[in-house]
Amino acid sequence: MKRTWLMIALVLPLAACAPPPQAPPPQLRGAIPAPPSPPPPDRPAGSIWADRGGDLFTDLKARRVGDIVTVAIYERASASKEATTETDRSSSISADITKFFRFEKDLAHLASGIDPAKLLSASYKNDFQGGGKTTRKEDLVATLTTQVVEVLPNGNLRIEGNKAVTVNNETQYIQLTGLVRPTDITSGNIVDSKYILDARIAYTGKGVVSDKQKPGWMTRVLDNIWPF
Repeated sequence: MKRTWLMIALVLPLAACAPPPQAPPPQLRGAIPAPPSPPPPDRPAGSIWADRGGDLFTDLKARRVGDIVTVAIYERASASKEATTETDRSSSISADITKFFRFEKDLAHLASGIDPAKLLSASYKNDFQGGGKTTRKEDLVATLTTQVVEVLPNGNLRIEGNKAVTVNNETQYIQLTGLVRPTDITSGNIVDSKYILDARIAYTGKGVVSDKQKPGWMTRVLDNIWPF
């Protein structure tokens, strides 16, 4: 029985030190299929364009489900906050009895160490200083080709796109989704990320470099159990 308890006592710390499960990389969606569109209306015979072609004066900007639009991602954000607090309080009090119906002499006779002129004296001082400062800066510049997945009743387009780039076993993932207005799409079929409503931009990585940016599993375990 003692051996069994000894084995349990040895196994439990090892189980606690096991590394946490690695989060899987974001699942990239495949090509977004466009829903089947109704057949184009018949054009009169003798038309100068084919029935399967677009309008004569239409542009190439994305406007239908399945169309492709390029997003120029340029996100820059910076924030800074600083707070300082300083307080100071001091007080003093003293009391003495030099004349009190001649009882001060009797008080002095009771104890030789009592001085009626210095019966009570107290002082108090409290100082506090506090300060805090935080600074954050982010820059992201990239280009991502997305696809129109939905056309809202007001004409706005919901776009989605993702890209994975692997270099030397280090994979970088870029994902984007949001709403754009057709008027914000340039004639070159490019839209700036600052014009995307409810934009969700994710830039993550997986590989050796990403692993080195995180503390080791033993460090994380000690941080969780260390009481001080």
